[in-house]
Amino acid sequence: MIGVIMSKIINVGIIGCGEAAQILHIPTLRELSDRFAITALCDPSPTVLKGVGALIPGASLYDDGSSLLDDPSVDAVLVANPNTFHAPTAIEAMQKRKHVLIEKPMCMTLAEAEALAAVEAETGMTVQIGYMRRHAPAFEDAVKIVAGIRDQINFARIHAIIGPNSSFVEPTSSVVRGDDIPQSVIDRTRRDTDAKLIEAIGTSERPRAMVYNLLLGLSSHDISAMRELIGMPKRVLHAGFRRDGMFIAAAFDYGDFICHFETGIDAVARFNAHLEVYTQQKIVRVDYDTPYIRHQPARLTVTTPNTAFGVTSCTGHQTRGDAFVVEWRRFHDAITLGLPAKTTIADARQDLEIFQQMMQEM
Repeated sequence: MIGVIMSKIINVGIIGCGEAAQILHIPTLRELSDRFAITALCDPSPTVLKGVGALIPGASLYDDGSSLLDDPSVDAVLVANPNTFHAPTAIEAMQKRKHVLIEKPMCMTLAEAEALAAVEAETGMTVQIGYMRRHAPAFEDAVKIVAGIRDQINFARIHAIIGPNSSFVEPTSSVVRGDDIPQSVIDRTRRDTDAKLIEAIGTSERPRAMVYNLLLGLSSHDISAMRELIGMPKRVLHAGFRRDGMFIAAAFDYGDFICHFETGIDAVARFNAHLEVYTQQKIVRVDYDTPYIRHQPARLTVTTPNTAFGVTSCTGHQTRGDAFVVEWRRFHDAITLGLPAKTTIADARQDLEIFQQMMQEM
């Protein structure tokens, strides 16, 4: 594979040092110090850049992504800036011979997905999309179980209704925040985001813009996991939203069964996200907790009949290791060993295709 690095330590640059980078990715990379070293940071907020930089002595600091990508010491980058910049940043990174891990969503439009795929093919660089839930051991165990009973599925459900992330972040983490992002950057972000919303769904106005942003954000995890667990649906039977786009429901046609999807964000401090598959004799369920408190494992529950009068349920997980750790280990293997990435550009494009179909039904 072009771009394979034989050295054991991969030097990583982080573009976007916000909440996700600080709470999730930086601690993971430090835990994997035998595989990765953080050598460069980029953020438009001087306060954030200085504060996070102080925690990583020796890292080069940049307020511009292109400058970081010109740094010859950087082998790979984490793209964790605003959604509208994911595709252009990743494309520039590949063109400058950097491997890329893109935080979800991969991009906002199908045209961007096509551009990403073209540059990936042209450069041969390794690209992985940050769907960490699909790297959770409990989820992968569920995939193996469901693979053997797909022709027996009667019904499936994808559920994610959660409280505000601040309910989990504020009591458990110290996050460097800054209100000093240059106005020109704020204006550009808003302008680019609106333009891509109009390209993708025809409007940048609420409530439809809120629906699409929720799909790109929280729901990209759920739909991506759904696809791996039970495959790509034949079509969207119906989809709708309420509460100004904060709650969405849909039904997916799988031919022999229907998968119901439901998501939303409220003010109750809990994280309720799970996938369930029902057959005549078995229920397979995976539960996720908030990723903002590390090392909370996904849990697999298998329920089967126990005589004619009850059930037996077995719940467990292989490890308390964090799914982000597995994700980054596999990224390392893809770069150093040339192994295929699990969550690829082509794979993530399918989420955008489903989102487009959902928006057309609303």
